[in-house]
Amino acid sequence: MSVFFISQLLVGVALIFDILSFQFKNRKYILHSIAAACFFMAVHFLLLEQWTATVLMGLSAFRYGVSGYTTDRRWMYFFCMAAVAGTVWTYAGLASLLSFGATFVLTVGAFSKTDKRLREITFFGVGLWIIHNVVVWSPSAIALESLFLMSNVVGYYRYYIRPSQPELVTEQE
Repeated sequence: MSVFFISQLLVGVALIFDILSFQFKNRKYILHSIAAACFFMAVHFLLLEQWTATVLMGLSAFRYGVSGYTTDRRWMYFFCMAAVAGTVWTYAGLASLLSFGATFVLTVGAFSKTDKRLREITFFGVGLWIIHNVVVWSPSAIALESLFLMSNVVGYYRYYIRPSQPELVTEQE
């Protein structure tokens, strides 16, 4: 079994956590589920020797774990600075810039006070990860982020767009 194939299988594990994440309403459950997905994605990128993505996904797993407990802006600034340092340390061109941009946007989202704002910001960060995954050519990661985006759309629709359903009133005779 090739390293590439194993890396693609790890995305399948991450996918389970990602799809579940935005079906939760509780912000903490959303973030901790994403943290688990990020861990598996970090290992995925490690196997593909995508060093910036490895470092930033590992950092993201930690960030999502922390942000499940706090929205303190000092943590957000810490993780933004850590993302800059990780990107500078592992810089390798366009892929590094894309993974940094995604991580930076998603860091801001992770420390949002509401799940609604988290979901809105996530749309942009995930879009950057999709572009990154096309550039480094990881088909399963492209699929994962696309499904993650769709899960976010479905969750956003369920909680914030779907018109409230009028309760059925039955006549008593």
